Amino acid sequence: MSTTDQSSESSSRELLEEVVEHLASIYRPSCSPGEREAAEWIAERLNDLDTPARVEPEAAYASYWWTLATWCALGVLAGVLGRSRRWLGVLLGIVSGAGIADEISNGRRPLRPILLRRQTAWNVVGEGGDPSAERTLVLLAHHDAPHSGLVFDQTLQRKAGERFPDLIERTNTAIPIWAPVFGPPLLTALGLLLRRPRPVSLATLFGIGSTAAFLDIARRPAVPGANDNLSGVAAMVAVAAALRKRPVSGLRVLFVSCGAEESLQEGIRPFMQRHGAQLPIETTSFLNLETVGSPRLVLLEGEGPMFMEDYHGALSDYVAETAERAGIALRRGLRARASTDSIIPSRAGYETATICSVDRNKALSNYHWPTDTPENLDYETVEAAARLAEAVARRLAEER
Repeated sequence: MSTTDQSSESSSRELLEEVVEHLASIYRPSCSPGEREAAEWIAERLNDLDTPARVEPEAAYASYWWTLATWCALGVLAGVLGRSRRWLGVLLGIVSGAGIADEISNGRRPLRPILLRRQTAWNVVGEGGDPSAERTLVLLAHHDAPHSGLVFDQTLQRKAGERFPDLIERTNTAIPIWAPVFGPPLLTALGLLLRRPRPVSLATLFGIGSTAAFLDIARRPAVPGANDNLSGVAAMVAVAAALRKRPVSGLRVLFVSCGAEESLQEGIRPFMQRHGAQLPIETTSFLNLETVGSPRLVLLEGEGPMFMEDYHGALSDYVAETAERAGIALRRGLRARASTDSIIPSRAGYETATICSVDRNKALSNYHWPTDTPENLDYETVEAAARLAEAVARRLAEER
C-alpha cells in the first residue's frame, strides 16, 4: 500500500470515528431535541464537504410501543371476555391481530392518531454528484436511536449459534420474530370459534407477555445506537467526502438521513411524500446503509415482519456485482423479519437495495442494547460499506 493510500485510509477511519463518536454522545430518540441536534450536525458536516444540505422538519409519531401495547392488551381482553361472550371475544381477537399486523407492516395505523400526539422528525437532505444529471442515487441512513428492552437480549440467539452453528449458517431468512405478537389474538379468535379453552388460555398468556414487553420498551431509554444506525450515517458522510475528492458526472447523489426510523419508518414516509414527484421512478435508485457495523457485510434481499417482500428492481444484483469487482466481501441471500426505511421506496416502485451487516450468528451486533456504543463497532465493515456505496455511485455514473 502506498503512502497516499495509507493516508487516505487513515483519513477515512478518522472521519467515520468522528461522526459516530460525536452523534453517539447525543441522546437521540425519535422526534426528540437530540434527533434535531443530530440532524443539524450531519447537515453542517455535509456542507463542510461541499455537499449542500438542509434539515427538513416533518410531522411524525415518536412511538410504536404504545400502540402495539394497546393492540396486544385488546387481544388479552378478547381471551378474558370470550369466556362469557364468545362472539365478542372472536371479534376482538380478529381486530387485535389485524391491528398488530397493520402497525408492524407500515399500514394505515389507525390507533396512532388516537393514542399519540404528532411530533416532529428531522430529516437531512444533501445533494452531491452532478446536480444536472438525469439519473439519481439516493443514499439512505437514519440518525435516531432505538429504545432498549428485555426482548432485545441476544443471549438465546448466541447460545443457539454456539449449539447449532451449521443450522445458523444455512438459514438465510430470519425466524418470524413478530409471530408471538400478532399470533396470540388470532389464536384466541380461532380457539373461541372452535370452543377450545386451552389455546385461548395459552394465547392470553402470550398476549400478556407481549403487552409487558412493549411497556418495558416504553420505560427504557434510547441506546447510543452506534451500529443502528450511526454506522450507516458515517458511511454516508464518508461517501460524500470521497465524491468531494473525486467528483463524478452523470449522476446526482442525494444524501438522506431520516429521523424517526425507530418508530417504524416515520421519517422516510414524509420524505417520499415531499420529494417523490421530483424523483422519477425510471431514473432513481435507493441504496440504504442500515446497521453496517457488525463483522460481516451482507446484502439484504428483502424484508417483512408479516409477509416477505423482496426489494423492487435489479439494484441488489448490481450492488453484488460491484462488490465482486471491487474485491469487497459481501454475503447475499439474507432476508430480514424487521423493517427498514427501504421498504417505503421499494413499495413505491423504485429499485432498492439494502447493505447491512451481521455477526457470526447472523444477528445485528448489540441490536437495541446499551452496548451499542462506538467502541463496539467493527469499523472495517463500516469502511467496506462506504467503499461499496462509493463504487456503486461511480459505476452508475459511468454506465447508466
